[in-house]
Amino acid sequence: MIGVVSTVRKPPARRRIAAATVDAARGAAKAPPRRIVIVLGLSGAGRNTALHALEDFGYVQVDNLPLALFDHLLSERATDVSTAEFPVAVGLQVGTTGFSASGLLVKLHEMRRGAGVDVRLVYLDCDIDVLLRRFTETRRAHPLARDGAIRDGLVDERRLLAPLRDAADLTIDTSALAPHELKALLAGQLGLADGGGLRVAVMSFSYRRGLPRESDLVFDARFLRNPHYVPALRPKDGRDADVRRYVAGDADFKPFFEAISSLLDRLLPRFQREGKSYLTVAVGCTGGRHRSVMVAEMLAKRLRNGHVVALRHRDVDAGAPSGRGTESN
Repeated sequence: MIGVVSTVRKPPARRRIAAATVDAARGAAKAPPRRIVIVLGLSGAGRNTALHALEDFGYVQVDNLPLALFDHLLSERATDVSTAEFPVAVGLQVGTTGFSASGLLVKLHEMRRGAGVDVRLVYLDCDIDVLLRRFTETRRAHPLARDGAIRDGLVDERRLLAPLRDAADLTIDTSALAPHELKALLAGQLGLADGGGLRVAVMSFSYRRGLPRESDLVFDARFLRNPHYVPALRPKDGRDADVRRYVAGDADFKPFFEAISSLLDRLLPRFQREGKSYLTVAVGCTGGRHRSVMVAEMLAKRLRNGHVVALRHRDVDAGAPSGRGTESN
């Protein structure tokens, strides 16, 4: 008796490998990208605060990771901690073992070109005088300080990190930010806040103390008449009724405010459709106390009809002086 054996021919090994590769690629395409946030900046600018904030939003935080291990953490062979289910926040500083700005830039470029990874670089900046005060309060040494000269270390650090600052997706100046404000700013800018829709931060500021680095839109109120030159109004700020009446009495105030409002009515829906989750609108004047505060208050009140709005008066809240008699309009 002759038996008949039916056989199923297997495709050549080369085809099986190709098919497996295609299947893997399809699976990767369906999987959400791994979320990775790299936090660095000047020492004392708030790296630990930012990492703890991200941890509160579900990120696994890894601080001061040597660059050799950093590459493994983000590789395809990494453990569960780097999958999309577990977003990762990595803290780096110039004192990190094997740290290299150029090396990190190369790695960032590779990651941004590849698929399956959503990587954001957050750079924390701060005024050197504020950092000096923080180092004095904590009595910690700066990793680059020579002979204990912290200012020299900060200057060198800023120079070394300049290329990374330029490559950052988000730069935050923490000079006047409280920890909870830094957390709220990170949440908004990285789309971590609860609820959908565009969240708007409105802030006032003093041009004498510099533009807010986190601002997306800036409006200049210095052309309006200045309450600083009215002795009875000088000690007050833009939240005071007398100051509001004085500024509103400027013939150009109403057209200015209506123009800003009309522009924002057009821009905010467009920003939202483009996927932006957080927008900072800044209004400045010379001292950051009267005109900018009034306009910011009115804008925030108007924008709350349809948006989640946070309001902050950067230089008034920080206790900045209102200025001397030499203040110019």
